[in-house]
Amino acid sequence: MKKAFVIFLLPFLLNAQADFNVIDESKWLTDFENAIKEAKKEDKNVLVYFTGSDWCPPCKMLKTDLFDSVEFKTLSKDYVLLYVDMPRNKDLLSPEQMAHNKQVMGIYNKKGLFPLLKIVNAKGNALDEYSGYSMNGKIQYHLELLNKYR
Repeated sequence: MKKAFVIFLLPFLLNAQADFNVIDESKWLTDFENAIKEAKKEDKNVLVYFTGSDWCPPCKMLKTDLFDSVEFKTLSKDYVLLYVDMPRNKDLLSPEQMAHNKQVMGIYNKKGLFPLLKIVNAKGNALDEYSGYSMNGKIQYHLELLNKYR
C-alpha cells in the first residue's frame, strides 16, 4: 500500500521540484561577467531577472504569463538574459552561485524586490527596471520595458 501511495505521489513531487527551475536554462546565463561580455560582443543590453524561485508566487506566475509567452520569446532575442535566483532552499544553488547572486543583488537590487526585471547596458550601467507582478495575466508593462530597450 505504501509503495502505491509513493508511486501515486511521485509525479506531483517531481512537478513541484521542476517549478524551482523557473526558466529555460539554455537561454539564461547565471554569471554577470559572462553576461556583460556577451552583451559587448553582440551589442545588446542585458535583461537581469531577479527571482525567488522557490518562495515567490508572483515570480512563479511570471514564468507562465511572461517568460513562456510568444511575445517574450521574440523580444528576448534582442537581449542577453541573466537569471539571478535567491531561493530560500540553499540546496538549490551552489555556495558559489549564491555568493555571486548576493553580490549582484547588492549592486542592482539593493531593495530586494522580487520579481524584478532590470535592463543593464554592456558597460554594466542600469538603464531601467520594472518590479512586481500582480498575477493577473497582464504583462503589458513588462513587455513595454523590453520593447523600450531592444
